[in-house]
Amino acid sequence: MGITLVLLAALCTTAYSITVEEFKALPIPESASNLEGQAFVDFINENQPFYKAEIPKMSFEQFQSRLMNFKYLKKPVHAKTADELVLNEPIPERFDAREKWPYCDSMKQIRDQANCGSCWAVSAASTMSDRLCAHSQGEKKTIISDTDILACCGSLCGEGCEGGVLLEAWEFVMKEGACSGGPYLAKDCCKYYPFHPCGKHAGQPYYGECSGTRKTPACRKTCAFGYKPKYDKDKNYASSAYCVNATEEAIQKEIMINGPVQTGYEVYSDFYFYKRGVYVHKTGKQYGAHAVKIIGWGVENGVKYWLVANSWNYDWGEDGFFKILRGTNECNIESWVVAGAMKV
Repeated sequence: MGITLVLLAALCTTAYSITVEEFKALPIPESASNLEGQAFVDFINENQPFYKAEIPKMSFEQFQSRLMNFKYLKKPVHAKTADELVLNEPIPERFDAREKWPYCDSMKQIRDQANCGSCWAVSAASTMSDRLCAHSQGEKKTIISDTDILACCGSLCGEGCEGGVLLEAWEFVMKEGACSGGPYLAKDCCKYYPFHPCGKHAGQPYYGECSGTRKTPACRKTCAFGYKPKYDKDKNYASSAYCVNATEEAIQKEIMINGPVQTGYEVYSDFYFYKRGVYVHKTGKQYGAHAVKIIGWGVENGVKYWLVANSWNYDWGEDGFFKILRGTNECNIESWVVAGAMKV
């Protein structure tokens, strides 16, 4: 028994015997650049202790269809950067917006963007829904329609299913508003998401497989048949839109005081295989950019992370969420944080 305990202790201590800084400084074997599939998964798992990789259910083609062009990670010339907030309490080691605003169900939900690079609109609508609830102390729990933003923002935002500028989505909702929404075929909302989830997902209806990237849906200024409120009367509006300073502390204060934030980051092939733990990028080809929602932060086995809601359904990652290295601008995730206030 004593020998077993010693061996277990040794395994526990050696699992994280390398720091993130040391890991980042290690040279990448030339052979790693040609690895694919299970061989790449094995390489990731054997060469770092921070996160677990595995082959996901979605195909690599579907993975690519959910990303957007890197050119959309930019700040418009007219972008305003918010003054850093004053917080009258220490920033905790761990924070989860779902715990601060437990009455906001939207913070617990994971959307499914399907095979469309609509992440910029989906994560914007998700963040707006959270903030509408938080800013109204739970009185307004409307789910903001990602479809309304995706289809109707047009060239002002970008190219729909090919990608869009995060801050422009907020400015669009400031000016035009956005109606209520929900997942594919959802009832009791103005505009549900137009594309069905790709493939099979536990506990959900199966609608079929997906191929290629969807075309951006047309902008229709009407609500679904049978939904009573008129389109113009169903809208919610943002009252401000701004960038958040690209510092760990500024982002933490923004989330603690005002709720989840939207951000974008660079996506590499190793992220496709993420399953759990704290994602730390090391190797792999860059395939584009992605937009997501940060809802909190924490520390796992001594490694600081951001807690992030993805939009690839609940069976991806950690029940739809993932953790990514915090405080070092991993994949530029701290460079593109945007947010705003919602009219309540």
